[in-house]
Amino acid sequence: MKQIMAILMISVLNASAALAAEVPHRVVSMNVCTDQLAMLIAGAGQLYSVSYLAGDRNASVLADQAGGYVVNHGLAEEVFLMQPDLIIAGTFTTRTTVELLRRLGFRVEEFAPANSLDDIREHIARMGELLGRQEKAAELVKRIDNDLATLRAQPPSSKSVATYYANSYTSGSGTLVDALIGVSGLENVAARLGLTGTSKLPLELLLLANPDLIVSSEGDYAAPALAEEGYVHPAFKAVTAGSKAVNISTKYTICGAPFTLEAAHMLRDAAGAAK
Repeated sequence: MKQIMAILMISVLNASAALAAEVPHRVVSMNVCTDQLAMLIAGAGQLYSVSYLAGDRNASVLADQAGGYVVNHGLAEEVFLMQPDLIIAGTFTTRTTVELLRRLGFRVEEFAPANSLDDIREHIARMGELLGRQEKAAELVKRIDNDLATLRAQPPSSKSVATYYANSYTSGSGTLVDALIGVSGLENVAARLGLTGTSKLPLELLLLANPDLIVSSEGDYAAPALAEEGYVHPAFKAVTAGSKAVNISTKYTICGAPFTLEAAHMLRDAAGAAK
């Protein structure tokens, strides 16, 4: 009996050791979205490096926290020298770098962009599994669900909204922004016009749609840029006069995380203030 118990104890210890060995202790992230998920979920000292975009206040909500990590620029040479036991990347992260690191024997896990609230939940849960931080991930998912319950408890608005970003881009159906507009109780003009994904919205169509609110990301560029020339057009200034204009930085919507719902709250507040 004692021998059986000893064998069982050894088996349990071996299983625990194997599980512990699978939990990464030196993680490198090469994508601004995986950077932020990892920063929210990783344990102390577990995340070693994040991409340079993690510290860009126009691209990252967690820019202030990014200073506590080594910065990488997505180069295979620099990541190789870091000798990580897990590399996290986006599906659009430099393909040559990702493939080279895999050929060198590194473990690389990729995350696709989040296009829905369900995607956000799945990405958080998966990051928790990869880092061995399932409880922390579950806390974040619960935070999202509680936030959504608060938003959905409010009566829907009858107002319409159009997003109008740099280079005249908008977010149509099937995008994360469209999902956020939905939970904020507003109607997405781009979806109503039949636009899907990230599409061009000509200024003429924007004027004809005459939405109650227009969301722009004006100011995301540190210096004047041709990409934002639409914002200085007299017609755009006229259609956004008064309380119709809402400036929401794209850093809240380019990545899926608990902070993404801040954009929905901003939309809800803007709809309440609009005349």
